[in-house]
Amino acid sequence: STDISEVTPYAGLCGWNPLRYPPLSTPEDTVPLFSRCASVLTVASLSLIAHAQPSALPKQPTQGVRQQLVAQAIDQGAASQSSPTGSANPASAQATSAKPSKQPAPGQPASTASAKPASAQVFAPAPLTQLAPEFLKPLQWRLIGPYRGGRTRAVSGVPSQPGVFYIGVCNGGVWKTNDYGQTWQPIFDAQTTGSIGAIAVAPSDPNVVYVGSGEGLHRPDLSVGDGIYKSTDAGKTWTHLGLSDAQQIPQIAVDPRDPDKLFVAAAGHPYGPNRERGVYRSIDGGRSFQPVLQVDENTGASDVLIDPTNPDVVYATLWEAREGPWENGSWNGSNGGIYKSTDGGQKFEKLAGGLPNEIIQAHIAIAESNPKRLMASVASKPASVALYRSDDAGASWTQITTDPRPAGRIGGGDLSVPRFNPKDPDMIIITSTVTWKSTDGGKTWSGFRGAPGGDDYQNLWINPNNGDIILLVSDQGAIVTVNRGQTWSSWYNQPTAQMYHVNADNAFPYRLCSGQQESGSACISSRGNDGEITIREWHPVAAEEYGYVVPDPLDPDVIYGGKLTRYDRRTNQAQNILPKAFRDSNFRMLRTEPIVFSPINPHVLYFAANTLWKTINGGQSWQQVSPDLTRATFAVPGSVGKYRTEETAKPTQRGVIYAVAPS
Repeated sequence: STDISEVTPYAGLCGWNPLRYPPLSTPEDTVPLFSRCASVLTVASLSLIAHAQPSALPKQPTQGVRQQLVAQAIDQGAASQSSPTGSANPASAQATSAKPSKQPAPGQPASTASAKPASAQVFAPAPLTQLAPEFLKPLQWRLIGPYRGGRTRAVSGVPSQPGVFYIGVCNGGVWKTNDYGQTWQPIFDAQTTGSIGAIAVAPSDPNVVYVGSGEGLHRPDLSVGDGIYKSTDAGKTWTHLGLSDAQQIPQIAVDPRDPDKLFVAAAGHPYGPNRERGVYRSIDGGRSFQPVLQVDENTGASDVLIDPTNPDVVYATLWEAREGPWENGSWNGSNGGIYKSTDGGQKFEKLAGGLPNEIIQAHIAIAESNPKRLMASVASKPASVALYRSDDAGASWTQITTDPRPAGRIGGGDLSVPRFNPKDPDMIIITSTVTWKSTDGGKTWSGFRGAPGGDDYQNLWINPNNGDIILLVSDQGAIVTVNRGQTWSSWYNQPTAQMYHVNADNAFPYRLCSGQQESGSACISSRGNDGEITIREWHPVAAEEYGYVVPDPLDPDVIYGGKLTRYDRRTNQAQNILPKAFRDSNFRMLRTEPIVFSPINPHVLYFAANTLWKTINGGQSWQQVSPDLTRATFAVPGSVGKYRTEETAKPTQRGVIYAVAPS
């Protein structure tokens, strides 16, 4: 028999909850107890050996000796509290008194020996900086998934190498495949940013690859970058070039004759004005950049393309937009537009005939087989989005269809992106919530990929030598077709998910749970039953993409998430448990609202809106424990700038609680 009384004080370091698990009775019971903390397992083993196997030792250590060993083990193992495999509460690492006690008589159970209370002495873990370096060396990160793609914006391929493609993930760096998307390899992890908005392979030298960092989007959930990167060995190594303050680069175009000549569309700071925005040109391979199309500190560039048959002809679009300092605050101006240069970017002329007057943003496409034909998706004030076509190289434009579907904005508000089949100027594919296809020059449209439903497709690349080969990217990653959409590769081979607020449960093997941007949620097992972590080891848990996902510390099969659900893994059922059934001016929520269990009482769950709420019965009933903690009014921040007079910029009580930390 084993007395757990001397082991229990260290159980908190392992995340073991005495309220949940029964006393140890068999070796199997120790599995959930010490699964994530090798140092505490060592401590516990010392006590268990001393108690359970006295005959195996020449002389049973006195309690004082055991305490000395325990303290030493805790000091040497404190790093487990900061390791990526688990966390712990140092306050729970209490040990019994170091004063030796009277030894039990032979044959007497160790549990009957007198001892000081566990609270008599507390051993404080040593600071991480004092740990021996050799102890930290074995600690390293390992990828556990989910192997499901995340939002991807940048695309490029190599026409002469049809199986080679590059993608740029909004928060996952640059990836490359050389087998038509069957496998993807990260090639950008050593760089200082993982936010990617544009990739361009030089048509005259496929070893030259340019990458623009920053997502190149305007939305409330984005990350910024630090300029342009270049590889001259097809992605093996990278050099940072410049435009570091552009922050958002949505497009790069490389001259088909000269890999050292390129144009860059720089959107600029999303949350404020700055000068480094607009269209830039380099003629020396990126060693220097010169602005060739700018309006002001509020207007950036959205797109830039070079005519493949006449590289002196360059098209570009400008975009005036601003994200607010509070969530879902955004404004657009009318300084956008479509521009054209006929002298290699020396000067640009704004195109007008038939286009809206107050353009916000536009994306353009050039028909390679008939470069006088252009297609543009155009957003204009006050709230119009439409498709326009030109058959005279931009001199005049016509709204080509009244079908709202292909022009519809992608989820999150992103403008649709058109591309022509390289051999057929009447065939156009456009990415939107669904990917649409037209075979009559844009007059009528049918679903190409994602209908019904929709997956928010962000961009595409069509091989100019073979229009059957298409790389398509969406909020769920990248897929490839080699037969014009009849079949596609998988996006379940790209661990590029954007995860929110990761939490661990108390199962064995333990699972990590989080919301995934664009794809709901996932709980992922830290180990697989078949020798590896596969798609079988993760599963959605009925929580929304932006939210916290928090397992119940007393029942790892119950998960709380989003705004606000209670999911039971055993029944695969979810229940809405919001404190109030409907939102109103006194009960406000935004994308990512905290869900936190009390570290003192695992029955207590907190949920934050603009007020803080508490439940002790899994959401069956709630108690409001705070007033509205947000400001009723405030001074409009200076970063709002010229948009401060907009109705949506005026101060209102719009705030919510973004962080909760029980002591």
